[in-house]
Amino acid sequence: MVAQLPLLDGSSIPAIGLGLYKVPPADTARVVADGLAAGYRLIDGAQMYDNEAAMGAAVRESGMRDELQVVTKFWGDPVQSYDAVLADFAASEQRIGLDVIDGYMIHWPRAPRGTFVETWRAFQTLRDEGRVRWIAVANFGEAELQTLLDETGEWPVVNQVESHPWLPQHDLRAFHAANGIVTQAWSPLGRGRLLDDPTLVAIAAEVDATPAQVVLRWHLQLGGAAAPKSMHASRLAENIAEIPALSVEHLARIAALESGVRTGTAPQDRP
Repeated sequence: MVAQLPLLDGSSIPAIGLGLYKVPPADTARVVADGLAAGYRLIDGAQMYDNEAAMGAAVRESGMRDELQVVTKFWGDPVQSYDAVLADFAASEQRIGLDVIDGYMIHWPRAPRGTFVETWRAFQTLRDEGRVRWIAVANFGEAELQTLLDETGEWPVVNQVESHPWLPQHDLRAFHAANGIVTQAWSPLGRGRLLDDPTLVAIAAEVDATPAQVVLRWHLQLGGAAAPKSMHASRLAENIAEIPALSVEHLARIAALESGVRTGTAPQDRP
């Protein structure tokens, strides 16, 4: 059973979700079905992934809608504004084909544009209209998060950021924890590049697990969530399987891997 993490609005999300980044539309229904069979109950999509329609169809066909949380994201390019949110959400809503979307995220702050606050106000409108259950962001830093609170009186319930042992984001995680925001990791396995690391391979052998399971357990022990992606049924099942807690010594060895290396785009490079 996947742990549930409480959100500021009184709801909760599964600590491990199924990421759909770079899953082709033709494969999305199969991947979602395999994920649901393995036990995933949060499906993490996005406008930019170009597979919202297939994601929605898979959820509808599953007969499990009431058990699931379906998430999508506002891309914000070429325009990030209040009106752009409402128009883009209506299009996502139509593609996904569900009565309500569980989670909606601002995909990038695009801080130099100076429009993420009005974008957030549109998110509040969608939530208040009952079209979205909870609203969140991705790739926001402490300054942008604080601005949202100062200008609108509301924190996002989740901030989805790149995080893995090379880039744990401890300071940002601490800021989230102090303010009740859930840290959800994208690229939680470093896009697979971490899985051959000798330290992780050795720890995996010691705890009778896969390196991916070790990294995901590390995420859970940091108190956050993660949305790993795989197109293989066996790996989907492995990634959600529970393994014993890592020891203090294991965690210290993983901590030594921190290098600041990113495997994806940095927020400042997405204007």
